Amino acid sequence: MDESTAQLIGYTAAGSLPVVLAGAIVLRYTGNRSLTTSMVALVLIPILSALAGMVAVSGLMFTEELHRTLVVLGVVAAVTVPAAVVLGRQQARKTVWEKQIRAQERAAEQSRRELVAWVSHDLRTPLAGIRAMSEALADGVVAGDADVTRYAGQIGREVHRLSGMVDDLFEMSKISAGALRLELEPVDLRELVDEVLAANRATAERAAVALHAEHPGTRLTVAADDRALVRVLTNLVCNAIAHTPPGGRVAISAGAGAGHAWARVDDTGPGIAELDLPRIFDIAYRGTAARSPVAADGLPVGSGMGLAIAAGLVRAHAGDITAENRERGCRFEVRLPLPRY
Repeated sequence: MDESTAQLIGYTAAGSLPVVLAGAIVLRYTGNRSLTTSMVALVLIPILSALAGMVAVSGLMFTEELHRTLVVLGVVAAVTVPAAVVLGRQQARKTVWEKQIRAQERAAEQSRRELVAWVSHDLRTPLAGIRAMSEALADGVVAGDADVTRYAGQIGREVHRLSGMVDDLFEMSKISAGALRLELEPVDLRELVDEVLAANRATAERAAVALHAEHPGTRLTVAADDRALVRVLTNLVCNAIAHTPPGGRVAISAGAGAGHAWARVDDTGPGIAELDLPRIFDIAYRGTAARSPVAADGLPVGSGMGLAIAAGLVRAHAGDITAENRERGCRFEVRLPLPRY
C-alpha cells in the first residue's frame, strides 16, 4: 500500500467514524421509542458518513468532484429517507400486531388451562354423585320407596345440572373458536327485557327476590340475534338473583343514548371484590365466596361460564359489556350499537 492510499484511508476514516459514532448514540437513545426514527437513522448514517469521508478527503475544498458527490448523495437521501419512513411505519404496525397476537395466544392458552381445570373439577362433582346414587340403587342398598324416589329425583337434578354445564361448555367453545353464527335482525330491546322478566319471575320468587323491569315507552330497535341476546340478559339476571340475598331487589332496565342502546341489570347483593372485577367475565371464574353462590346441597350453582358466555355473545354483536359496583350491589351493563338509517 503506497503512502497516498494510506492517507486516503486515514482521511476517510477520520471523517466517517465520528458520524457513525453519533449515529450509534442516536440509535441507542431512540431505538426503543420509535421504529420509524431508527429506520431513518440507519439510512442516513451511511449516507452522511460517506459525505463526511468525501469532505475529509477533499481537504474541505469544494471541487467539481465533491459537487457531483453531494448531488448524488442528496438524491439518494431524498429517495431512501421517505422509503425508510414508510417501511418503518409498516414494520412498527407489524411489530405491534405480532405483540397483540402473542398476547392473545397467551390469554387463550391461559383460558384453555382454566377450562381444563374447570372440566376436571366441576364436571367430576355431579358425575360422582350420579355414580354413587346409581350404585346404591343397583346394589339394593336403598330399598324403601321413599328413598328410591328421593335418590331418583336427586339423580335427575344432577343430570339436569350436568346437561347445563355441557351446554355452556359447547356454547363457550363455539365463541372461543369464532364459530358462532348470529342471525342479526331488527329486535325491540323492550320486548326482550319483558321476555326475560317473565321467564325469571318464578326463580326470583323462589329466592325471595323482587324482580322488575323498566324501559322507555318508545320502540328501542337494535340489530341482534334475539336468541343470543335473550341468553345474555338471562345469564345476567340469573347471576344477579343468585347473588342477591332474600328480601333484595333485581332491576332490568333499557334505554338509548350516545349512538348506542343499553340494557342494565342492577342487584342489591354484596357487590364484587375489586380484585375480581377485571376477571369477572373470564371462563369459569367465580371469584370470592361473596360472589360464589351455592345450592341447598352445598354445590356451586351453574357452570361458572354464564358471564363469560354473555361477554362473548355481546362482543359477537360488536357491543360491550361492563360490570361495576354501586353504593349497594352491582350493575352489569350491555351496550349495543344503534342501527344507522
